[in-house]
Amino acid sequence: MNQALVIIDVQQELIDGNQTESGVYQKEQLIQTINRVIHKAIMEEVPIVFVRDLDVAEGKGSGFEIHQEITVPKDVTIFDKYATNCFHGTGLLDHLQEQKTEHIVIMGCKTQFCIDSAVRTATTCRLDVTLVGDGHSTTDNDVLLAEQIINHHNRTLHGHDNVEHFSLVRSSDEDLFQPTHYRYR
Repeated sequence: MNQALVIIDVQQELIDGNQTESGVYQKEQLIQTINRVIHKAIMEEVPIVFVRDLDVAEGKGSGFEIHQEITVPKDVTIFDKYATNCFHGTGLLDHLQEQKTEHIVIMGCKTQFCIDSAVRTATTCRLDVTLVGDGHSTTDNDVLLAEQIINHHNRTLHGHDNVEHFSLVRSSDEDLFQPTHYRYR
């Protein structure tokens, strides 16, 4: 089965924060988890795709780049986006289809925006999705704490379906590149 690891919006300024916005919840743990899953992907020879948000640091400079503590292998593909949805206005879907990808593992930021839309859109694009439950993060808002947002989305997106394709939430400690979707069909 062809797969890909898709890592969304893990840019320096988004993770660490800036003068107007705080850094994401448990950023050190998030970075460690992302690096651990990247290592697994490399060992399993799973292609890695990064998506960057052009709104972060106005799309330029070190704040826009993938966080300096995240391992970026040489052979990754990088897409830049303007929209919350990483499939909108990018070549991501075409790239995945060219690779005959059937399953994607998703990680990154921010949970209730870009991660949520990526998971939901991927299922309508005929992809099975594994969301790494401890591999995405966000910031508090005026209604919920970041931890509550993450827990809510892990619960909501586990089993989210669009008939033929759906998402599962799994821990980074699991064998993410051995999909278990068949157990639920």
